[in-house]
Amino acid sequence: MNLVIASDHAGFPLKCDLIPWLVEKLDLTATDLGSSASDSVDYPDYAGYLCRHLLEGKAERGILICNSGIGMSMSANRYPGIRAALCLFPQMAFYARHHNNANVLILAGGITAPFLAREIVDIFLREGFDEGRHSRRTGKIESVSQADFH
Repeated sequence: MNLVIASDHAGFPLKCDLIPWLVEKLDLTATDLGSSASDSVDYPDYAGYLCRHLLEGKAERGILICNSGIGMSMSANRYPGIRAALCLFPQMAFYARHHNNANVLILAGGITAPFLAREIVDIFLREGFDEGRHSRRTGKIESVSQADFH
């Protein structure tokens, strides 16, 4: 599986914890799209880098990390074809994959302890999509357009 990961400055410490774990324990390589330090950066820029990577077919799934996870979630979900899920607990990652076919995991670096983040990531990467009635529902997400709001 091709995986991309990015964070803002607040998510940088958790990202630094996760990348070696992904390599050593899960035998995955994650392409790190930044940020590369804990200097202040703008989270929408990094969400954009990651989402464009996925939409161009350069990776299958992504992980975004900011302080609360909310900013990255809002930014990533602006891209058609991206289904980003903020997961604070392992069970949320399970449903994000099984019911929502999430392709981007959002983590809250300021809230989520590394041991819990690893468990969430493991579930997100391991689990599949249940399809069936869930495909109908996720299809409706993709079909929403600005015209639907006028």
